[in-house]
Amino acid sequence: MKDSVEAARQAPPAERTTKDLARAAVSGWLGTAMEFMDFQLYSLAAAIVFNKLFFPDVSPAIGLIAAMGTYGVGYVARLAGAVYFGRMGDRIGRKKVLYITVLLMGASTTLIGALPTYATIGIAAPVLLVVLRLAQGFGAGAEIAGATVMLAEYAPTRRRGLVSSLVSLGTNSGTLAASGLWAVLLAVLSEEQLLSWGWRLPFLLSFALMIFAVWMRRGLKESPVFENRADVVDGVALARDEVESAAATTGDDHRGDVLAAGIRQRKGKAFFLALGLRFGQAGNSGLIQTFLVGYLATNLAVDRSVPTDAIVYGSLLGFATVPVIGIVGDRFGRRPVYLVLTLLTAVLAFPVMLLITSGSTAGVMLGMVLGLNVGVLGLFSLESVTMAELFGARTRFTQLALAKELGGILATAIGPVLAATLTAVTGSWWPIAAMLVVYSLITFVSAYLAPETRGRDLVRLEDAV
Repeated sequence: MKDSVEAARQAPPAERTTKDLARAAVSGWLGTAMEFMDFQLYSLAAAIVFNKLFFPDVSPAIGLIAAMGTYGVGYVARLAGAVYFGRMGDRIGRKKVLYITVLLMGASTTLIGALPTYATIGIAAPVLLVVLRLAQGFGAGAEIAGATVMLAEYAPTRRRGLVSSLVSLGTNSGTLAASGLWAVLLAVLSEEQLLSWGWRLPFLLSFALMIFAVWMRRGLKESPVFENRADVVDGVALARDEVESAAATTGDDHRGDVLAAGIRQRKGKAFFLALGLRFGQAGNSGLIQTFLVGYLATNLAVDRSVPTDAIVYGSLLGFATVPVIGIVGDRFGRRPVYLVLTLLTAVLAFPVMLLITSGSTAGVMLGMVLGLNVGVLGLFSLESVTMAELFGARTRFTQLALAKELGGILATAIGPVLAATLTAVTGSWWPIAAMLVVYSLITFVSAYLAPETRGRDLVRLEDAV
């Protein structure tokens, strides 16, 4: 053991060129775009047509709740995927995991487009839909976490917020592509065409994106932070007992201190802070990008193209919002920007919902674009780098994936179902605004309690707190 650790110590530091950074950035952006395109395709289908295709024998309100429920089960699978692939990524490297996840996501999404409906095979149709949604979620559970970790670990320290924000641009790109596809379908197809075959096209087209993403990742080099970790020998992380032994026997005092720090720290505080940071973005996303589309069409009789068009316009604006927030975070730090964005979202929640439910096309557009950029994309840009900086290198992938996916279950998955229930019971939109306030304030408090992480050395094995 001592010889292997000593050999790793004497190895030259991992080096990456600008070309390597660019490939990592494109790969992270593309995989995350695919993940969010897949999930947004599903969420919009759940809001617009799945209640009729897979749950036709119930009232429209109950059908919407059931469709949102199938959307939510994917987040349970994401949690399982986060545990499984996160631990794998911390153990054998980020690259291998990212290759597997993109394959699993792409195959599941393509198969959803080939599913028979309830009218063809009865109850088996929604059952198969749930199975594929679970498979899709299992792969997606580690995709965005892995891409976030990879980009943060590749990025130059002073530009880490900007470079890491490309992951958020991936989410924005995926949302835009999915919303754009649905907007086109709603504009050019009749109701009968949409329900008979048109809804399948976006899912089947995702196959081409999967092939390109797999090709990109085949040439991707491993994260330089992973390769430079004090507890990694021959490309594999040492087990805890091996780290303890190495810390006690290594002749390098500094390396021994680094190893000891990585196993001495008690885990938990950084994880719960990250979970709180996740709540605002995840909860707001589920309400604005998923629930409101179905709510406006089903409950307020707004043409379905209006909210989908609003998401398209909001996503386009997000191509400026995301990198700007990344740059501001690099300049002023993560905490102050978090505090401003979350407080602004909470203050604007009720005015934004008044606009969205006004019945005016312009009001819907303005409200959803504003809510998407301030309460979702702006927070996501910060989240991409802050959560990576909070965790130590030894468990960064696992903890980040768990924080993201557990937050997704508690906020993004449950949120639309809860919102559908509350709006059905109250007959009003105010529960949606109240939920936006609560989600945002949870993140505000977490940001206030968290340490400033800008510029932190990501090779350190212990958490920031």
